[in-house]
Amino acid sequence: MKKKTVFFCGDCGHESPKWHGRCPGCGAWNTMVEQEVATGPRSKQAAARKRPVSDPPVRLTDIGESREERLPTGIGELDRTLGGGIVAGAVVLVGGDPGIGKSTILLQMSDAIARSGEAVLYVSGEESAAQIRMRARRLGVESPLVSVFTETDVHRIIETASATPPGVLILDSIQTVFTSDITGSPGSVSQIRESAAALVRYAKESGVPVFIVGHVTKQGAIAGPRILEHMVDTVLYFEGDKRLPYRILRAVKNRFGSTDEIGVFEMTGLGLAEVTDPSSLFVAQDRDPVSGSAVIASIEGTRALMLEIQSLTGLTSYATPQRSSAGIDRKRLPLVLAVLERRAGLSLGNRDVFVNIAGGVRIEEPAADLGIALAVASSYWDVVIEPTTCVFGEIGLGGEVRTVALAGRRAQEASRLGYKRIVLPRSALSKAERPKGVELLEVGHVRQAIDELLSPRRRRRTGGSGHGGGAGRDGGTGRGGGADSGRDETDRQPDDGGELFADADVREVLP
Repeated sequence: MKKKTVFFCGDCGHESPKWHGRCPGCGAWNTMVEQEVATGPRSKQAAARKRPVSDPPVRLTDIGESREERLPTGIGELDRTLGGGIVAGAVVLVGGDPGIGKSTILLQMSDAIARSGEAVLYVSGEESAAQIRMRARRLGVESPLVSVFTETDVHRIIETASATPPGVLILDSIQTVFTSDITGSPGSVSQIRESAAALVRYAKESGVPVFIVGHVTKQGAIAGPRILEHMVDTVLYFEGDKRLPYRILRAVKNRFGSTDEIGVFEMTGLGLAEVTDPSSLFVAQDRDPVSGSAVIASIEGTRALMLEIQSLTGLTSYATPQRSSAGIDRKRLPLVLAVLERRAGLSLGNRDVFVNIAGGVRIEEPAADLGIALAVASSYWDVVIEPTTCVFGEIGLGGEVRTVALAGRRAQEASRLGYKRIVLPRSALSKAERPKGVELLEVGHVRQAIDELLSPRRRRRTGGSGHGGGAGRDGGTGRGGGADSGRDETDRQPDDGGELFADADVREVLP
C-alpha cells in the first residue's frame, strides 16, 4: 500500500494535493494542514457498492407516520435545549472550553437515564476507569446500569456497543479516537471525519442515540473539520466563563427542535445544578442603582430572559477612543454609538465606551439596541435609570425604534418579575398581550426614549443649570452640574456649530 501527502483544511475538510495559504473550499486563511494518506486498490469501495441495499426506496407518501417518542434525560434544562428529550438514533455533538462542564453534565445525564431503566455506555479515551469512578463518586453517580469502557479504536467501540446495545452511547471525546482504515494520528482532520462518520452510521442503523464530546479551538469553534457539525443532528455549545459558577448550554443546530434554545446551569461542588429562573439570576437585585445600567427583555429560543446591560463612558487618553464590548455583537456597538451621536446629540467622539452583559451571557438579537443606547446615555450623563424599568427594541440608522419578535412574551416576563415600566416600540403589543399593572411607554425614536427616561431626572438633579440644565445653551454654566460641577473644562465638548451642546435641549426639540 502506497502513501501520499495531501493537505486538509481544518475548517471545512477540503482536500488538496498542495498547500494553499487560503483554502479553496471555504476561503479561510492558514487552515491547511499536511497529512499522509494510504492509497491502494479500491476493493473495499467496490465491495461496498456491490452490497445489496437493505432498505429500497419508498415514496414519501407511503411512509407511515410514527409517534415521536423522546427519551427524557432527567435534566430539565438539557431536555429544553434538546427540544424535549433524546430522539432515537440522534447524534449530538457537545462542545465547549476545557473545564466548562461537558463531561460533568454527560455523566450526570448517564445517571439520570440509568435511573429510568435504560443502560448507558460511557466510552472515554481521555480518562481511566478509576478516574471516571472518582468523579462519579463526587457527583453521586452510583447506578449499576452505567458501564464505562476505555477505548480509542472506533471499530472496537462500535463492536462493543453492538454486542449489548445500550440505551445511550456517550463518547468522550471525538479527538481521541481513530480508525485503522486510514493513516493519521487521532485528532487529525481525516481521523475525526472518518470516526464521526462511523459513529453516525452506527446510530442510524441501530437507533441508539450517540453523544459526542468535541474540544474547541482558541477561536471557540469545535476542533476538527467543519463538516463534523454538518454530519451530526444536534450541536450544543457550553458558554460562560469557567471562573464563574454559571454555565449556558446553547443549541446552535437541532434537526429535532428549536435552535438557539438555552439551558442555564450553576456549577457546584456536586456538579451542574439547574437554574429554573435565570432572569432573576442575571439581574442584580441587592445593590444600589448606578448609572450606565439598563435591564432588557431578551428572547433565547423560546425563553424570555431579563438581562442587565452595563456601560461605562469616559474621556479618552488616546488619539482614537476605545470601543470595547463583551456579550454583544461587536459590530452592533459602533452602529448604536453612531446613531446616538447623529440622531440624539451625544458627543462620543472623544470618549471611551465600554459595554458588558452581566453574568457572562452572550446575546445576538438586535432587540438589545435600545438597552445599549440607554445604558450608554445613562453613563454619559451619569443619570440612573429607574431599576423597575425594562426596555427592548431595535434601533434603525435613522434613530427609529423598530418592533421585535415575541414582544408579548417579553412583556409578560417583565411583569412577572415585578417591573413597573416597560419601554418598547410603538404597536409592538396587541390588546391581549398587554400586561396589567405595568406602565407601557411606547416610543418611536431613540431620542424620545432618552428624553422620557433621562431628561426629567437630569432636570431634578441639576436644578436647571450645568450638565443637562435648562440654561445650557443660552448661558448656562457648561456641562458640569450637580455632582459633576467640578468637572474639568476639557470635558466641555462643542457641537458642529461650535456651541456647547445642552443636554436638556433634547427634550425641547422633540415634537
